Amino acid sequence: MMVSTTRCFANRTDARSRDSRPGARATPVLSRFLPGFAVFCLAAWLAFAGSARAAETSAIRQAEIKATPQGYALDATADIALNRTLVDALERGIHLHFLLELEISRPRGWWWFDESIAEPVRKSHLYYHLLLRRYVVENGYTTRTVNSLAEALTLLGQVEDWQMLERGTLKAGQHYQARLRFRLDTSQLPKPLSIAVVSGDKWELATPWYTWPFDAPALPPAP
Repeated sequence: MMVSTTRCFANRTDARSRDSRPGARATPVLSRFLPGFAVFCLAAWLAFAGSARAAETSAIRQAEIKATPQGYALDATADIALNRTLVDALERGIHLHFLLELEISRPRGWWWFDESIAEPVRKSHLYYHLLLRRYVVENGYTTRTVNSLAEALTLLGQVEDWQMLERGTLKAGQHYQARLRFRLDTSQLPKPLSIAVVSGDKWELATPWYTWPFDAPALPPAP
């Protein structure tokens, strides 16, 4: 009996001595903190990546349809951002064409499809003049040149007095739905052989649809 008791006591003593060694519990404690630290690092990386993508996102910021003596005009503001591929294309002299697409419909209730009223499109054009070393922006019948790409993109995103509907298209006081987007017209890009020198393959730019309801304003007297 004495021998058996001594062995148990010795085993307990050895276990306590092993637990009391420096760093014996460091690994279990550290393992409890590692998963949380990894989650924190992942969240920080996702937030950084998300903010970087947000900075390169194009979007319509505001839009308004107003009455004019000729009919109806659109004012709008958009933030336009080009990816690296499109910037490289401009710097190599490739012309970029864009479309501003507006769709106007009249709601007819949940039991039937909305009535399509009009789908006007406005074309714009951006390129870099290699000899003048200036950016050229063509909006409709207006052409302007600026020094920087930032200025050019600001001009592209400004829509003022776009006369897009004639008199009589809308009924004053009637409720309508409108949606607007800005996108790259890829059908106007040069043939693949002509753009082979440009690095990258992201030939794309399109804002999400910007949707808003409005009541058609009364028209002023015709000129």
